[in-house]
Amino acid sequence: MSSEISRRQFIAKAGMAALALPLISWTGAGSAAFKKVVPGLKIGYAAITWGGDNTQAIKDIASLGFRGIQLRADVMKQYGKRPEALWDIMDRHKLELCMFSSGDANINTGNDRKVIQQHLTNARFVEELGGQYMQVTNSSRPQEGAPTAADLKKYGRLLNEIGKRTLDYGVQTTYHNHMHQLGQTPEEVDIIMDSCDEKNVKLLLDLGHYHQGGGSPEQAIRQYKNRIAALHLKDVKATPDQGAGAYKFVELGQGDLFIPGVVRALQEIKFKGWGIIELDEVPEKDKTPLDCAKESQSYLKSIGIKV
Repeated sequence: MSSEISRRQFIAKAGMAALALPLISWTGAGSAAFKKVVPGLKIGYAAITWGGDNTQAIKDIASLGFRGIQLRADVMKQYGKRPEALWDIMDRHKLELCMFSSGDANINTGNDRKVIQQHLTNARFVEELGGQYMQVTNSSRPQEGAPTAADLKKYGRLLNEIGKRTLDYGVQTTYHNHMHQLGQTPEEVDIIMDSCDEKNVKLLLDLGHYHQGGGSPEQAIRQYKNRIAALHLKDVKATPDQGAGAYKFVELGQGDLFIPGVVRALQEIKFKGWGIIELDEVPEKDKTPLDCAKESQSYLKSIGIKV
């Protein structure tokens, strides 16, 4: 029953899109219309749901035909001193590093130099793998209440210093907006982005987190069109049975995100870059990471976007 409801929801959304998207020659599910109007969009997949089994993640993601993979900093435990071995594995599977999760940049450590140095170490690793982008997150949000503008600006300045230095390695630092971090709401993201130089820090716009934080991903795409380096293609679903404001991230097409509207915005700005499908965790216990990847891939194909 739930799959039938999801199917009907998709058809309803697609019908709305047909009315709202005059620039797209929409012909329904299976149409190649979206592919034609976002020719610069490359689709990658994030390895996070494999829980650190990066070799299996590479094999599974490549088996579905994805062109890029996002890896996390945990991969450095095994390959930090021999990045060439990891590069060989990725090359054999015809995958490139589309994004690297460089991790946390906390503004409250009292040692910004150490924080910056850790990200520079990661940037050198990304350079060795032939990558161009790395994302930075934070664990600086106060446990209670909203962050101050001063803290948001401080984080922007820290990002700026990291980004200025990673460019020396040919690696672009990107800020990843995220729930429960500095930059949870659109207003917070604005302050952070305004506090760093657009040359040094680009935006990895996470659609699911931005939506859950109260924003419109379509509006963000238009607003930050000159700063978006990549996207996290992520769907999110409210789970009110688990409490007020509860949610979970789900496969594309299974949540509340209006993906056709997102594609329309990408069309308008003539986006060129990576759209990286990401799940923070497998949403249902009886599924595998590969199952989830197939489901999201199938949804993209249903609206004409081929991996």
